[in-house]
Amino acid sequence: MEKQSEVKLFGTWASGYCTRIELALKLKGIPYEYVEEDLSNKSDLLIHHNPVHKKVPVLVHNGKAIAESLVILEYIDEHWNHAPKLLPEDPYERAKVRFWANFYDQKLNPSTYNIVISKGKEQEKAIENFCEVLKVFEGGIEKDFPTKSPFFNGDTLGFLDIVVGSMACNYKAFNDAIAVVFNPQKNPAFFSWVTAMKDCPLMKETLPPHDRLVAKMISKFSLHPPKA
Repeated sequence: MEKQSEVKLFGTWASGYCTRIELALKLKGIPYEYVEEDLSNKSDLLIHHNPVHKKVPVLVHNGKAIAESLVILEYIDEHWNHAPKLLPEDPYERAKVRFWANFYDQKLNPSTYNIVISKGKEQEKAIENFCEVLKVFEGGIEKDFPTKSPFFNGDTLGFLDIVVGSMACNYKAFNDAIAVVFNPQKNPAFFSWVTAMKDCPLMKETLPPHDRLVAKMISKFSLHPPKA
């Protein structure tokens, strides 16, 4: 029998999608039990709670399972609706945040995969494509949220900070393990935002250790670290 806990998170330490949920729970002050999953040998409980995708993260609240990181974030914000709120109160502002969160997950994140699996000229082209998508994202954020300072909730992380920061704040590990893709000269606004998120104490506390993440990336993709 599974021990019942009010809030239980099934995740894996290297996953930015799981980091998102930990950030939201900590930000809201919600106590939770963390269950580390070995994705090469998934537990029966994980498969039971997420039979469709069989992936992490999965949040189990009072025995009820919620899957997919963006869905879980919205569930957390709606169920524990005390401050700080992750999403804005205004419906239009919420819609814009959701749009760019989906853009980040559906366009920007997938474009990094082609960088990982390619080499030489093909990798250079993949990096160029990534930079073009990033430019669209950066421009959209600047246009739709001109008063963001430095986070979407002022001094507190918001929904889009959590979605982006959980991945982008690991950029140095990606640079060290795979290739240098972030350029502060080409994307100054995005780089400034990521730097502010990296300096946030909650983000520092929750992100995976740099050296361990570099080793994980190199091992996962059977890479040799790039030459300095």
